[in-house]
Amino acid sequence: MQVAFFGGSFDPPHVGHVLLSAYLGTVAGFDRVLVAPVFGHAFDKPLSPFNHRLRMCELAFARLPFVEVSAIESTLEAPNYTLHTLQAIKQAHPDWQLRLAIGSDVLADTSQWYQFEAVSALAPPFVFARRGAAEAESGTRLLPEVSSSELREKLRRAGDPAVRRVLGELVAPAVITYAIEKGLYR
Repeated sequence: MQVAFFGGSFDPPHVGHVLLSAYLGTVAGFDRVLVAPVFGHAFDKPLSPFNHRLRMCELAFARLPFVEVSAIESTLEAPNYTLHTLQAIKQAHPDWQLRLAIGSDVLADTSQWYQFEAVSALAPPFVFARRGAAEAESGTRLLPEVSSSELREKLRRAGDPAVRRVLGELVAPAVITYAIEKGLYR
């Protein structure tokens, strides 16, 4: 089985994440896309609580039957490294052929990753074009370009009807509702 591993903060998950997953499961031909929110960011980036990001992923990807949202990182020892996550997945599913789905903007940061060479050997990167970055295996630039940090700022101002309209174009309605109900991003 060909499986694309798509890890990230997903704080919040947005249309760019959904489009990438849809592309992986349809055009790129992966049998499954495994979406895995990080439990704790390896670079100590502050994140919303894991359970909220996991639930927002479940809501955002619910209409894509080939996507599985995984809580695997919550079961692993800290610190969370992609290599350890991939090793745990491979141990549980030795028949899976893994690929790491990443944006071309991430390539410049791989020198900071924990054992990126081992990550690449276990799950060769499947690289997507991102604004301002070079080379992408897919040759496809999925639009719109969306920034989670910009979306968090918009979610802080979700009471403004104009901001809410923009959010509605970039984030699944169920995710917006959840984030507002849970008081995230205030």
